[in-house]
Amino acid sequence: MRVIITGGTGLIGSALAKSLLADGHEVIVLSRNPGSAKIEPGVRIENWTARSGDGWSSLINSDTAIVNLAGTGIGDKRWSEGRKKLILESRVNAGAAVVDAIEKASEKPRVVIQSSAVGYYGTPGDQLLTEDSPAGEDFLADVCKQWEDSTKAVESMGVRRVIIRSGVVLSMDGGAFPRMLLPFKLMVGGPIGNGSHWFPWIHIDDEIKAIRFLIENEGAKGVFNVMAPNPLTNGDFTHEVGKVMQKPAVIPVPKLALQMMFGEMAIILIEGQRAVPKRLQEHHFEFAYPTVEPALKNLFKK
Repeated sequence: MRVIITGGTGLIGSALAKSLLADGHEVIVLSRNPGSAKIEPGVRIENWTARSGDGWSSLINSDTAIVNLAGTGIGDKRWSEGRKKLILESRVNAGAAVVDAIEKASEKPRVVIQSSAVGYYGTPGDQLLTEDSPAGEDFLADVCKQWEDSTKAVESMGVRRVIIRSGVVLSMDGGAFPRMLLPFKLMVGGPIGNGSHWFPWIHIDDEIKAIRFLIENEGAKGVFNVMAPNPLTNGDFTHEVGKVMQKPAVIPVPKLALQMMFGEMAIILIEGQRAVPKRLQEHHFEFAYPTVEPALKNLFKK
């Protein structure tokens, strides 16, 4: 199988490429800067503008899966109006490029995996969230809605499409998790506020396993929540991190301090979603790490 990955140099894209290569699949990563992109040995890299299918639509055949992960980082910088515009437009433009490429291709791909996030649901407190729950109304929810819609047109071309609403991906190789560990290493770890908000998480291995499962399962289409089936609060999560690291986890981080430091972007730290992977479980997907303690122990071994 040929797998084309947009956003293939990020945390998830890199891990996905490595996993696919290990099983003998052909992996093509699209990059706007092919000469400087850091990729796994064996990955083929091709140029794209992240706005159209020009130059890469010919790569698509009937045994191709397209995994659209492209988008400017949500938590990399404070959200100015310009940054928010870039976050949204980078995702919508990448989706439009995928649609354009498929329209121009002589053969249609077997599947498009469209990335999204649990932020789609907004911040509804303790409400249990499944794939049928409504969208939220904040900035991140709006980004996720438009991100998901950006590739919707491929369905009318007869292409199977899967939307993955991911939780926080736990990995030592990047993302939010290594930064979350710094306070614990300094012996000042603890919950955010009173720790009562929910923390939807998933081990990187299960994230990749789920994406591959959805690529290969011809009966899978539509929206799938991709997070561990046992959600826990921020307070419980930080307690588990402290226990596994054998570090204290009792010093709370005031929400107000985070709001002053990060502005509107603080919402990704001080709010969460009690989301569950209902449809993955209905499709009999088996998690390697359904609970957090074994997941953390595995990560600290690496």
